[in-house]
Amino acid sequence: MTHQTVSLTVADPDDLPHFKEELQEAFSVAVIDEYGALPDGPIPSDEDLDKAIKASGAVALRIRSDGKTVGGAVVTIDEETHHNTLDLFFLKVGEHGRGLGHKAWLAIEARYPQTITWQTHTPYFEKRNIHFYVNKCGFKITAFHHAKHPDPHQPGPRDLPDDEGFLFEKIMR
Repeated sequence: MTHQTVSLTVADPDDLPHFKEELQEAFSVAVIDEYGALPDGPIPSDEDLDKAIKASGAVALRIRSDGKTVGGAVVTIDEETHHNTLDLFFLKVGEHGRGLGHKAWLAIEARYPQTITWQTHTPYFEKRNIHFYVNKCGFKITAFHHAKHPDPHQPGPRDLPDDEGFLFEKIMR
């Protein structure tokens, strides 16, 4: 295996439609594997993506490796508290299994060295994500959200048939 470098750039506003399309394609693979088909419309919805990308403190990042775009992330950075969130994270279809995700996460950590804690979440069925966040990136599971213990940050209907998922946290210092 060749050594691949990973870098981050802020997504160009003109690239955001492509960014969203690639993210939805990457997310759809796991949803189709779990449910057999996509619910009505892409996952996450265009509306949810626009909301995440335009949120206060949000930064859309492109993940690049050896000169080509291989994925992206949306982080929300709180410059006052330094309690930040990884809202969306993806590698393009076909880019998995080569360590790029871990390198990208390490690049995100390095880009925001003042971070005290990172939080992120993933659906219950996404075993690959759970392995990645816990075993590769050092997050701890801090909550399991389900119908009787809903995520207070995800009110209302969700894109997926069930709303079960894990909340993760990584304490940096």
